[in-house]
Amino acid sequence: MVLQAEEGLLTTSSSPDLRVLVATAVPAERDAVARAFPGADVIAAGVGPALAAASTATALTTAALRGTPYGLVVSAGIAGGFLPEAPHGSLVVADEITAADLGAETPEGFLPVTELGFGTVTHRPPESLVREVTAATGALAGTVLTVSTVTGTAARAAELRARHPRALAEAMEGFGVAEAAAAHGTPVLEIRAVSNPVGPRDRAAWRIGDALAALADGFGKLAPVLESWNEHEPADS
Repeated sequence: MVLQAEEGLLTTSSSPDLRVLVATAVPAERDAVARAFPGADVIAAGVGPALAAASTATALTTAALRGTPYGLVVSAGIAGGFLPEAPHGSLVVADEITAADLGAETPEGFLPVTELGFGTVTHRPPESLVREVTAATGALAGTVLTVSTVTGTAARAAELRARHPRALAEAMEGFGVAEAAAAHGTPVLEIRAVSNPVGPRDRAAWRIGDALAALADGFGKLAPVLESWNEHEPADS
């Protein structure tokens, strides 16, 4: 297959039966995924949940209007990992994609937006797909948090773990991508490779190259999973 580039989208000259859109934040993540998983269309959707949602929704709408809709959307990239469960270089697959800071601060503590009577804060990828991807890649399965502000202190990391005890990783785009996918009725998955621990910000401790290599390795094992997966399994949002 020959990779073609069009307006930041990396795609192939032939399409698989299941059309897959992968949304990363930045070009380095996009390129790592595209090299390892040439059967998908891969975009650098931008940093943060709002831009990721807008870019993903645009790609989904464009494909639908062309009569070639996607059957699966994957949010992918590097992330911070919660220690000790998700150390440097580990791969995480979300069984819950949760907006960790969408809500209100109150004297009693943080209230998610759902407790204020609005919207949703969690999207759940198809259970069978999560099982098959973790089995094929050796990834960990758990909650991946979406934040608008990256955690930079031990206190904030501890607060997030107290509210989300199953959290394995923290990133900035997954919930936005999931919201766009849900609006189109398309299943969503999130895959993250850990580049640094969640907590005090220490750029010297980041292992971005190792995380990108782990991300590419994971995507290199996905093709057989997606060939056999039933895309019509409903997502649980």
